[in-house]
Amino acid sequence: MPDTVTDPRFADFPAAFKGRVLRAGESDFASARLIWNMLRRDENPAVIAQAADREDVAIAVAYANETGVPLAIHSGGHGIDGMAMPGDALVLDLSKLKNIEVDPERRLVTIEPGVLLGELDAAGQEHGLVVPAGVVSDTGATGLALGGGIGHLTRRFGATVDNIVSIEGITADGATVTASAESHPDLFWGLCGAGHNLAVVTSITFRAHPVGPRVMSGMMFYSADDAPKLFGNLDAVMAEAPRELSIALILLNAPPLPGLADSVVGTPVIAVLVIYTGDLARYEEATAGLRSLARPLVDDVTETTWAQANSIADPFEPPGRAQYLRGGYMSGIDADLAAVALHQVASCPRTEPPSPNCLVTLPILGGAIFDRPEDATAFSRTGAEWLYEVSAHWDDPADDSAHLDWVHETDALLRRWATPNAYVNLTTHRGAEWLRQAYGTDEKWRRLVELKKAWDPDNRLAYNKNIRTAAEELGA
Repeated sequence: MPDTVTDPRFADFPAAFKGRVLRAGESDFASARLIWNMLRRDENPAVIAQAADREDVAIAVAYANETGVPLAIHSGGHGIDGMAMPGDALVLDLSKLKNIEVDPERRLVTIEPGVLLGELDAAGQEHGLVVPAGVVSDTGATGLALGGGIGHLTRRFGATVDNIVSIEGITADGATVTASAESHPDLFWGLCGAGHNLAVVTSITFRAHPVGPRVMSGMMFYSADDAPKLFGNLDAVMAEAPRELSIALILLNAPPLPGLADSVVGTPVIAVLVIYTGDLARYEEATAGLRSLARPLVDDVTETTWAQANSIADPFEPPGRAQYLRGGYMSGIDADLAAVALHQVASCPRTEPPSPNCLVTLPILGGAIFDRPEDATAFSRTGAEWLYEVSAHWDDPADDSAHLDWVHETDALLRRWATPNAYVNLTTHRGAEWLRQAYGTDEKWRRLVELKKAWDPDNRLAYNKNIRTAAEELGA
């Protein structure tokens, strides 16, 4: 490993850089190093360069080119692989770049890379608008979008990439480019799903949609005994439900909640997160099929704001803990899947104090995600009726192996229902062949390999699910 104090690649970092340049042991380094996923808690980057503006981004990229070092990029810092703060790396921290511009007349929203989903929602809702994005409010909006972006509005408006108008960034050779359907369309295609590999993004302009401010949202909790009725019928029920209705099934060991009997707490239950963004007067009609399947133990779905609705999942993904997640797409669910998942949830490693630290989550997709063909973007969507996520979070390093093993075992059991392609944002990297399949077709993979060669020939953007490394391993 390079010496992080005397290594000349970092000691001569440009004085023209206006933002803060932090090194291990210096004031504020420890807090700057904190990210959502602290699984790699023992690693410290060599330098964290906190950009103050777009010119700083260009300076850092030029420095990486001149010195031949790769750049790790930190924007929201919510990445599943924890690549935002890798050991002994040069980290370009974009988290301070938080400008948001809303054009309510044209329904366009432009953001800088430090903007979080909660901030994006708040800015849009000032004008009754929403950008379809993710479901946890402290997720970085740019990082999410560059990997595809899915959430509670996917059934209604498609993936986040389906709502991108243009992307501005600094390419590995230091050029500033604006990519869109009209300008650099091939790069734009790749940025919409594999963008972490291709450029350092300085802004994204999204198409926004009228939603809210009032919606219906909340959780329904069901007994594990209701799993066959739910999982055996939800595909048919949701095929008939309006696109304004979104649900996510969360299988977990029940936390103490008002309305849940003490005998249920700590045992596997099914939570159904419900979001309805249509005409509130038609909510009962929209959820009639779901409600006909089983009687919930608890039903707290009520009228809320969109901002409240899109932060319900926050407690399930607390920041600053060790996080590990695997998952993919499913084209359908059934009672056998529920039985396997509930059995695994029951076997989850327990922590002190007790918490729902192991989850199997199945958000529904489908709907508008299929309004565009597979080859429309680098982001893959074939068969994406559901997403599945197997996740664990914990604090004590002594608990690492037990939780990692649980995720691996549970994921292995559930993969018989999974499609070959995947959503790259919401699963840890699984190697070259997996990454090739994750993007869908062989033709798309070849196109991505060529884009990587063209726009980042020296692999300066290497701290990601890396196309160049995978292609080399596969002999491409």
